[in-house]
Amino acid sequence: MHGWVSYTDGIMKTDDGGVSWYAAATSAVQMDQSSQTSKAIVENEDLKWIKGSLPSIQRIAAGAKELEVKKSQFLTENVGWALIAKEGQDSAPLWTTTDGGRSWKQQVTPELVKQMEMESLRLQSIAKEAEYYADSETARKAIQSEWTLMPETAARGDIVLVRHRSPGNVEWQGKTYELQPFASGYFTYLPIPMNTKAGSYPIGDKTLTIKEKKFETQYLQVTKQMESMKQDTKTIQADQKKIDLARSKSEPEFLFSSPFIQPIEGILTTPYGYTRYVNGKLDSSHMAIDLAAKTGTPIKATNDGIVALAESLYLTGNSIYIDHGMNLFSQYAHLSELKVKTGDHVKQGDIIGLVGTTGFSTGPHLHFTFWAHNMQANPNLFFNTKPFNWFQPAP
Repeated sequence: MHGWVSYTDGIMKTDDGGVSWYAAATSAVQMDQSSQTSKAIVENEDLKWIKGSLPSIQRIAAGAKELEVKKSQFLTENVGWALIAKEGQDSAPLWTTTDGGRSWKQQVTPELVKQMEMESLRLQSIAKEAEYYADSETARKAIQSEWTLMPETAARGDIVLVRHRSPGNVEWQGKTYELQPFASGYFTYLPIPMNTKAGSYPIGDKTLTIKEKKFETQYLQVTKQMESMKQDTKTIQADQKKIDLARSKSEPEFLFSSPFIQPIEGILTTPYGYTRYVNGKLDSSHMAIDLAAKTGTPIKATNDGIVALAESLYLTGNSIYIDHGMNLFSQYAHLSELKVKTGDHVKQGDIIGLVGTTGFSTGPHLHFTFWAHNMQANPNLFFNTKPFNWFQPAP
């Protein structure tokens, strides 16, 4: 029944299916477009909760007067319409509110249109974020909470995604992490350092529980020539500057939407977190997984992102770092060949390189891990899932 046609000199609108037309203000059409977008979102059965608590209106304040409402309808907790009962008239005038009924407007003003557009954008941002969670009910519980931890229980070497309703910072283990805006919330990753003690830690109005976790020990024997590679500190430091620079710039949004995949189906030779000894000497904790496979085995991008670095490095050989947004990167090392270059946009499953044994390596394999805020994070947490699915709301 309702529609409009735009001409070079104005807009004509109809309310009777085109039987009659009249000149319409551009602002009125813009408001109608915004309301239609909002309506489409809230009429989605899975997103009914986005509407909020809908007011019930019997009378409205119009200046110094109170007007009796014949009929009212709220699309969301903020936006609604009211038909005013007036004697002697066949039709009642329409009044509109964008603040939950605290104030009402009879005329379509530019300010009213702006408020409608803002409400429509708010609904769209909630709907966008809701798509990232396991289901609509989980999304509702996360989005309607002041603070959300994904997950609420973690271990040393893990990573936690924090969501807050408002902008700000999170103080964690002596560092400050800024909450970045995305959709309808503000987010940051919190890496759990290996020296974090088990216990309970307050994050906003939530409690993060760090559980105890022990890691195995691995002993490697390498040639004296390989062992001497780690003595070339000048080259190692030069490479580290390149890596730090690449990981210092991350897109301010989540570049993925689907679960992460394992880059190759190799044989796990070194699990995450192992304490490693090389030729009998303590070397470091192995903050990655090593997957053995034949040289030339194709390596897939674990998820969508932007190649932050694709270069031959001294210790890790042919290496790739992919930015997945919000300071999360995946790392692929010891490749025999690079199939991407710095700056490339990749999709999940794209072939980015081939398995090899370049750099400090004892055989063909893929060294794979994640980095959050320049700290390594357990890659096993990501496979076949995504950080938003780590949230497990209480029943």
